[in-house]
Amino acid sequence: MLRSRLITGFQRFLSTAMAPRREMIAVCQMTSDHSMDKSFETMKDMIQRAADRKCKMVFFPECCDFIGRTREESIDMAMYDTSSFIAALRQEALKNNIWLSLGGIHEKVDYSKENLPNVDSKVGCKPKNCHMIIDESGSIVEKYRKLHLFDLEIPGKVRLMESEFSSAGHKLIPPVGTPVGRLGLGICYDVRFPELSLWYRRQGAEILSYPAAFTVNTGLAHWEPLLRARAIETQSYVVAAAQTGKHNDKRSSYGHSMVVDPWGAVIAQCSENVDMCFAEINLDYLNEVRTMQPVFQHRRNDLYSFHANSATTPSGELNFGGHKISKDTVFYQTGLSYAFVNLKPAVEGHVLISPLRDVLRLNELTDEETADLFIVAKRVQSVIEKVYGTTSSTIAVQDGPLAGQSVKHVHVHIVPRKPGDFKEDQIYKELEKHDRDGRPPRTPSEMATEAEKYRKLM
Repeated sequence: MLRSRLITGFQRFLSTAMAPRREMIAVCQMTSDHSMDKSFETMKDMIQRAADRKCKMVFFPECCDFIGRTREESIDMAMYDTSSFIAALRQEALKNNIWLSLGGIHEKVDYSKENLPNVDSKVGCKPKNCHMIIDESGSIVEKYRKLHLFDLEIPGKVRLMESEFSSAGHKLIPPVGTPVGRLGLGICYDVRFPELSLWYRRQGAEILSYPAAFTVNTGLAHWEPLLRARAIETQSYVVAAAQTGKHNDKRSSYGHSMVVDPWGAVIAQCSENVDMCFAEINLDYLNEVRTMQPVFQHRRNDLYSFHANSATTPSGELNFGGHKISKDTVFYQTGLSYAFVNLKPAVEGHVLISPLRDVLRLNELTDEETADLFIVAKRVQSVIEKVYGTTSSTIAVQDGPLAGQSVKHVHVHIVPRKPGDFKEDQIYKELEKHDRDGRPPRTPSEMATEAEKYRKLM
């Protein structure tokens, strides 16, 4: 009896541990117009159908809220993420215990409350094209704002200028953890830029999503080839919910929502009607493809590299040559580098940039780390010069003990300069001794206050 129980328990363990990672998704195809009520009823019905099929996630197309008849209507109908339309969809996610990908909401943005680049009032009034992810509890877990805007004007043929009614996003969003896999977010025209999909793959994405409203002409020529190309080159699933048919007298969309697997095969597709298709996401198969074709291990990083300007949020203490750097003193961080305020600055505004990896010498950095370090240095320099009202900086690397390096970790000094501050090359002598003189170090509170000032501008 005991032996039988042990065998049964072991079999149950094996069946759980070795169960294939397969989950169902639903991909929706809509013909949105200027009625949000109509869009909501369509989406509500599709969410219910997906739940009935035991799907874990539902993908909706770009402009799933509405498609305006005019530029003014598109701007006026835009909504905040607290709108009743979004609230109703969040409730549907909760009621049906299902995740939602809202592939393109016209999101109104309060620029005074968000840390966005300065824009003039004319641009500031334009909404964002926002890919919003809602989890099964009804919470908004991520928002991606479309980076590449589709502006097309061929005199006498077609004119579609997205920049007239939408403003571009300003940052990359890491893949989102979902029940069906790690999801990289894009929107429509983004599919034409492989750098974005390659970045997602490097960040751990298993699925790429390109909700769209492709025009009929470009859809006929490029829709499927682009989606299959992104799937093949990243060895990822590609999910593309689409708009279809005639929205108004000026605009029609191609349709053909589809799912492409990591081998590049189309495994689910709609035709040209309002409809849904269903697909199984099999992450074991994805890993098999990546194992059998290890293309990312074969990339020639010694000859070419890939760089993305992507900021991250400091999450804990960092190591700086054996010294602990509090996250409160870090004002900018990427996946490879971080910028922080100085314990004993040579002058006001003297800050440091260092690689996250513990590296002693500059020539030990990878090409990617080198590029990131100095791109961050450029961004930091611009902010520091703006804060201190100067147009000059000393940028220095003390590479090794004979060059004055006191902390055994590569770092770049950014020192804002003012008229008459140092004679000729005296600044280099100051850098060599600034952290060894008799001055007391600054307090953590002082440093955190300075870092916060820069953080808002970065």
